[in-house]
Amino acid sequence: MTMHTLAIITGASRGLGQAMAAQYLAGGGFVLGLSRGQSAGLAATGPGGLEQWPADLSDPLPLAERLAAWLADFERRAAGRLPARVRVIHNAALLSEPGDTADTDPADLARSLRVGLEAPVALTAAFLRATAHWAAADRRVLFVSSGLGRRAMAGNAAYCAQKAGLDHFARALALEEQARPHGARVASVAPGIIDTDMQRQLRGADPKRFAAQATFAGFHGSGALDSPASAAAKVIALLERDDYGANPVTDVRG
Repeated sequence: MTMHTLAIITGASRGLGQAMAAQYLAGGGFVLGLSRGQSAGLAATGPGGLEQWPADLSDPLPLAERLAAWLADFERRAAGRLPARVRVIHNAALLSEPGDTADTDPADLARSLRVGLEAPVALTAAFLRATAHWAAADRRVLFVSSGLGRRAMAGNAAYCAQKAGLDHFARALALEEQARPHGARVASVAPGIIDTDMQRQLRGADPKRFAAQATFAGFHGSGALDSPASAAAKVIALLERDDYGANPVTDVRG
């Protein structure tokens, strides 16, 4: 990676998102991070740069407008020297309180879906429109998916819906972009099970409300969880492969 890489990453303030941002920064890329808070652990150490936006992804339309304006300004400041590689990584997700849908606050379910599905769709549309004429740039979009988008689990229905929605959106979007001149490459990628705040929430859930609590506790107890840094390296390696996007729904094993 060189300084001609621009990476736009949601959920970049912690966990997998922060680890991916750190790795792009270490390679000299410019990172725009969109998260609920800013990460003190991120710093631009090479020739690239770092910008972090405290962002409410549950209200994505103003954020999509801001992103489109930022990209136009980025293009203006680049003065004809646009980055050769542009990456958009939708990592942010929101898990409603584990438990049956009938026992969950509808507002929590709706917010979860706005963050995990509506925001990626809106931000991707804004990005693609703003950069459609960046013909020389290799543009790629990655949605961080999950095995739960491909396998249903009781007590986690809204999260399953987020990830299944991302998978199918990626399939349809890939077809659209393949038909466009210089279209973006698109995939929805399951990164494996990672030691993140979400995993801690699941294994710490009330087993009376969430029957799979013991399963997630077992992942941690058996040492099955990948570290954010290791998982980030696998996701980025897949994203940077020459055949990225050939399979729009995949996992880190490719």
